[in-house]
Amino acid sequence: MSRQLTLALELVLALTAAFGMAASAHAQAPGWAKIRIGVEANYPPFSQMGTDGKFSGFDIDIANAICATLKAECTLVSQEWDGMMPALNARKFDMIVASMTISEERLKVADFSDSYYDIPSTFIAKTGAIKDISPAALKGKTIIVTRNTPRAKYIAEHYKESQVLQVAKEADVTMELAAARGDIAFGSSLAATTAFLKSPEGKAFSKVGPPINPSGNKAGGTGIAMRKGEETLRTKVNAALKTITANGVYKTLNDKYFDVNIRGE
Repeated sequence: MSRQLTLALELVLALTAAFGMAASAHAQAPGWAKIRIGVEANYPPFSQMGTDGKFSGFDIDIANAICATLKAECTLVSQEWDGMMPALNARKFDMIVASMTISEERLKVADFSDSYYDIPSTFIAKTGAIKDISPAALKGKTIIVTRNTPRAKYIAEHYKESQVLQVAKEADVTMELAAARGDIAFGSSLAATTAFLKSPEGKAFSKVGPPINPSGNKAGGTGIAMRKGEETLRTKVNAALKTITANGVYKTLNDKYFDVNIRGE
């Protein structure tokens, strides 16, 4: 299935679920004492699941900090990346904390909190193998990217004469590159640094070219997705993000995982 068809199907499913449940969402007007949160358990250092079945990572800690601030009882729900938005609008959970970029396409089917971090993307390849990342230089080469993301859209729009290998989750991008199933990968610059380039598997690889913002800052950063019309929840989450920033909790979590300020400020 093509990237365009997959994205179109995701949008149709999400819109159908959102419109079909809009009336009940407004009628319930929940106090949000209990919140279900969709997370992806395969994107270290942002989220992962240990052998004990427990979640950990920056996104997980952010979700827990928001819940503690709101004094809400929260349940974390593991969800594969491709099903995130449809599951949200089907009410499997109430919001998504999974490093989801705020894009124009996603804003059509969900509302987002303020951005809680903003990290550019980068190309990665075998050290010395590729030095030019222009579309002409990558003509005929295979680029690995996570499907249904602004990065996939960026590659489709700018590298029309390249081959594209789309994978299900961000962790698969570098895994497929290490397995030589593509010539170059396009992924999160921070995830590439912390989860791959510093690992034994990533020693033979390097970043290529400058950092890139695939969404062009049109929407802005990474946010927490919620169903359309859940304005009370969005207001509460934004207030909680401001609180954990002001009281130093955000900085503590940032410094726990990263050597730089990932807010993009």
